[in-house]
Amino acid sequence: MVQEHTEQGPDSPRGGLDRFFKLSARGSSVGREVRGGLVTFVAMAYIIVLNPLILGSFSPDDPAAKTDATGAILGVPQVAAVTALVAGVMTIVMGLVANFPFALAAGLGINALVAYTIAPQMSWGAAMGLVLVNGIVVLILVLTGVRTIIFNAVPPALKAAIAVGIGLFISLIGLVDAGFVTQGDGTPVQLGIAGSIATWPTAVFVVTLLVMAVLVARGVKGGILIGVVAGTVLALVVEAIVGAGPSGPDNPAGWAYGYPAAPDSVFGVPDLSLLGSVNFDAWVQIPAISAALLVFSLVLTDFFDTIGTMTGLGKQAGLEKNGTLPNTSRALFVDSLGAIAGGAGSASSNTVYVESAAGIAEGARTGLANLVTGGLFLVAMFFTPLYEIVPIEAAAPALVIVGALMIRQVADIDFSDLAVALPAFLTIVVMPFTYSITNGIGAGFVSYAVLQAATGRARNVHPLMWVVAAAFVVYFGIGPLRSLLA
Repeated sequence: MVQEHTEQGPDSPRGGLDRFFKLSARGSSVGREVRGGLVTFVAMAYIIVLNPLILGSFSPDDPAAKTDATGAILGVPQVAAVTALVAGVMTIVMGLVANFPFALAAGLGINALVAYTIAPQMSWGAAMGLVLVNGIVVLILVLTGVRTIIFNAVPPALKAAIAVGIGLFISLIGLVDAGFVTQGDGTPVQLGIAGSIATWPTAVFVVTLLVMAVLVARGVKGGILIGVVAGTVLALVVEAIVGAGPSGPDNPAGWAYGYPAAPDSVFGVPDLSLLGSVNFDAWVQIPAISAALLVFSLVLTDFFDTIGTMTGLGKQAGLEKNGTLPNTSRALFVDSLGAIAGGAGSASSNTVYVESAAGIAEGARTGLANLVTGGLFLVAMFFTPLYEIVPIEAAAPALVIVGALMIRQVADIDFSDLAVALPAFLTIVVMPFTYSITNGIGAGFVSYAVLQAATGRARNVHPLMWVVAAAFVVYFGIGPLRSLLA
């Protein structure tokens, strides 16, 4: 009898963990996944601090408090706890179900929509109920296959443009968060304060960015993570010497998010009292048509923010095959569950995060990285004072480096054809200029459909692209439409 040859090649699965996450098949290793997962967490841990500042308030008497129609607030500590919990659970679920290194957390933009537009019209529980309904609608679109079909209907040039636009967008986030770019006096933006890098925190950002760039350029493994750690150590030293203090109205030169100083404590029991504080009273607290329009806005923002982010991350990680991303339906399914979980947990809709690109740049290619990232989010619920010592000025350079890596995909766009070049260009520039991935995608989709039709190439436009373009026309005109219907 001939004995079966069982020798494993260099890319053959070497164990249960390898087989489940396809580490060898994707050219990865446990070490790379752990490192990538850690970097992703460091790059996006700020959301545990930022989301409570957007949704929550310390007191209803605070002039800047975000109150609902009844005058109630969401407490900052409670929002921080549910933000970390939902992000941790959904990130792990994404890793196990879809096997992608795409972490989830409360979506920026959606949380602002909830805090500043939806909640003032109703109670917080009703507002989160609309977020939950948004998740259910998106889930139905996933289960019926509509969301995956739309994902695959996007032309390659726009997919590349989405990735480039996201690269510029996250770079801008890093530059703004670090104080390197600020609102100017008479100009939309400027360098630092009064056109100068005039603060110690911004100086730490610049030094950290250069250190990180050198490490990445030289191919040092863990270069981004080493850079973040080095930046944090530098920030601790600088703060001990100059005492810049936290940023605030009276101290614009302070540290933006995260304070590099020894915390009073490193442990705290999370307050999860907001879990389940959700209802469907929005449909009676405001006119049903108004509630429906708010859900429509949430769905479009949630829907295309995720599609754009996943497109960019998938291309960066090299996971696309023949222009499509395998397991797309599973990833979109988990993302829709993130919206539902975010609403039920009063953390706002959770969606795939562009900061996952930082972990991908460190080598993350599978869902194993998500287990690390998600686990750290869950641990962070108990150690909030400890991770808050990492200032955003030390983490923001990772976003700039990743943006530089993602912008290389601009080479995949044919700029010799204006009917393709202009939609791609609008996709790229509208994202950072309007601070919204969704707006960039909408501008690209609408202009692509119009220009293809105007140049006699309407057949090149997938039927669903026409539907989506029309939906974006409604999305961009939602304000006048709401006023008209009211």
